[in-house]
Amino acid sequence: MSLLRSASVLAGRLASRNQLALKCLTTRAIHGEAQSSEPATGLAKFPGAQAAFVGKPTLVLPEHVESVPIYRVMNADGVIEDASQDPGLSREVVHKMFRDMVLLNTMDKILYESQRQGRISFYMTNFGEEASHIGSAAALSPEDWVYGQYREAGVLVWRGFTISDFINQCYGNREDEGKGRQMPVHYGSKKLNFVTISSPLGTQIPQAVGAAYAFKRQPDNQRVVITYFGEGAASEGDAHAAFNFAATLDCPVMLFCRNNGFAISTPSKEQYRGDGIAGRAAGYGIAALRFDGTDIFAVYNATKMAREYVLKNNKPIVMEAMQYRISHHSTSDDSTAYRPAEDLEIWNTTEHPISKLKNFMKQRGWFDEAAEGAHVKAIRKQVLAQINQSEKIPKADWRETFQDVYHEMPQHLRDQMKQMEEHIEKHKEHYPLKDFKN
Repeated sequence: MSLLRSASVLAGRLASRNQLALKCLTTRAIHGEAQSSEPATGLAKFPGAQAAFVGKPTLVLPEHVESVPIYRVMNADGVIEDASQDPGLSREVVHKMFRDMVLLNTMDKILYESQRQGRISFYMTNFGEEASHIGSAAALSPEDWVYGQYREAGVLVWRGFTISDFINQCYGNREDEGKGRQMPVHYGSKKLNFVTISSPLGTQIPQAVGAAYAFKRQPDNQRVVITYFGEGAASEGDAHAAFNFAATLDCPVMLFCRNNGFAISTPSKEQYRGDGIAGRAAGYGIAALRFDGTDIFAVYNATKMAREYVLKNNKPIVMEAMQYRISHHSTSDDSTAYRPAEDLEIWNTTEHPISKLKNFMKQRGWFDEAAEGAHVKAIRKQVLAQINQSEKIPKADWRETFQDVYHEMPQHLRDQMKQMEEHIEKHKEHYPLKDFKN
């Protein structure tokens, strides 16, 4: 009898545990109807995820997941397809957008040739991606921080970085704000809230997330952080860590991917599987927004919406600008080795962002062919004159290599600088000291 009684008590306990487990793991959908006793209609409450219970295994294939749509405002003819999406920008603002894109395009052509002539060591152009720079910059606040990769020169153009600033940096002279301590096109500007670009791919993404977290913790914060990167950089481990930290720490950061089709010589189809970069956002629990990066109004509207979202909610967003890199990756690359020239034709004509905005301006009666021709000539003249001036300006004092590392120079750097001074004094005939500031 004692054995039967024990078995009965054990059975009762197991039944109670099963009921408790079912109660803990299942929550009923609340729509006003009576709760069902069928556990398959509820949501599991596992700590790692919440989803519906089902009675049969469900294999979710990537082709069954709907792709993130691409938002567009203007077509190739410069026509706004839905009047409600017209950003309503003034003639002056649109004119500045166009002229800034033309300035960037013109300066790129000359500096690219400057590198080919051996006058600078390296250069990267922005051909075909001008709208993603200017359109996004126009929708940001000047107080927002920018972490660029290396192809966002248009953001600086919009914020007021001058032709002199660009060229002095590329020539690394003493007028360069970075004092010649970076490669060409690795721009930075403290006054314009543009963090200096660094060469290692993707490192700026987690740095931007950290800065956004710091802003979030400030009372009455009105600033956000935007970080730009290519779809190739999104394959770096830093990108995945940044996405996860941004999501779990609820950081007001805009993760802006310029998906231009190629990671140097690797096409996107070989770079990743799945629905681009925006398609990854849901897996991290982040909002996503994808748009036509050759349409400056789509970029502007999307960036404006994204900024409002991250600032209001203190949450990140993944932004993906779909575009095409018309140029070589850099002066160290020859894109004809991995893509046919005819592929560029449509992107360099009808789908070019400058052409689209020009068509829009013509329809509004805002475009003056003669005035724009004179504008291009004036830019060329200014760029060429600045190059001639910048290459004559001495390099920064080599001692500045040791400065600005710490607020106060520590003793070990003082010792290193003294050793360098003694070395140069002893072997000065081997160093081009005349090219450096005294």
